[in-house]
Amino acid sequence: MHAAGSRASQRPTARLVALAGAGTALVGGGAWLLRTFDPNAPGNPFPPCMFYAATGWHCPGCGLTRCLHALAHGDLPQAMAMNPLLLVLMLLTPVFVAWRLGWRPRVLQPMARLMSTATFWIGLLALYGVARNLPWAPFTLLAPG
Repeated sequence: MHAAGSRASQRPTARLVALAGAGTALVGGGAWLLRTFDPNAPGNPFPPCMFYAATGWHCPGCGLTRCLHALAHGDLPQAMAMNPLLLVLMLLTPVFVAWRLGWRPRVLQPMARLMSTATFWIGLLALYGVARNLPWAPFTLLAPG
């Protein structure tokens, strides 16, 4: 009886299956939108950056849609030109997921402690937002386009 109870507890719950299905549908729908519509073209269904429209400055998220559009079309250099931080974070995502699932090599523990704080992420996004608006090389490479 104990073995059967432990097997039942290892089965995915209906909620987990529903969340996975919803996530898959959202990713699939987003990929379809990004493959079908060009965010650089006039009249596209994607909203413009409200922060850029109001201030004329690039926010940390400026270029995300165009970056994902370029990735959906396999254009890595264009994606890097639109938002390099997104690509770096996407490359690190498997490490974040593995860490969450229990893979914790000792060499990564100091970095994980640092990256698990809100201060780190707020600081990173603030610095990135400022750096991509500086008018000198190499900071101009951080601005979308």
